[in-house]
Amino acid sequence: MAFKWKEEFNLNIDEIDKQHKKLMEIGKKAYDIAILDDGYDRYDEIMTILDELLEYTKYHFEYEENMLKKYNYDHIHDQEEEHGFYVYKINEVSSREDIDDNQRKVILEIIDFLSEWISNHIMIADRKYAVFLKTV
Repeated sequence: MAFKWKEEFNLNIDEIDKQHKKLMEIGKKAYDIAILDDGYDRYDEIMTILDELLEYTKYHFEYEENMLKKYNYDHIHDQEEEHGFYVYKINEVSSREDIDDNQRKVILEIIDFLSEWISNHIMIADRKYAVFLKTV
């Protein structure tokens, strides 16, 4: 996955789509490092991506959860649970002691994680609340 925005990712909620595009940009940075495979030390770049991913993820989830609470979304707890899992996973990768020794493996984990997030969370869980919000 090259982390290109596709029309099918649109939830037609401007701010959420904008935030999801930002997450795709972070994914593209990770992808760009992974395809280099040039043997250079990318530790600092990987850590920057992880930091940016964690910071932006927390911001995005807080925004999303506040929006869903505002509209009394019935499945808010499912969203919060999934969000907690994603933050946990990012923290887990970020706190690994072997990042420097396993840079390629870590960058591929980030790409895999973001690909899964897009296909499972954005395309399924977020789409459910987008449909709900059209009815309120």
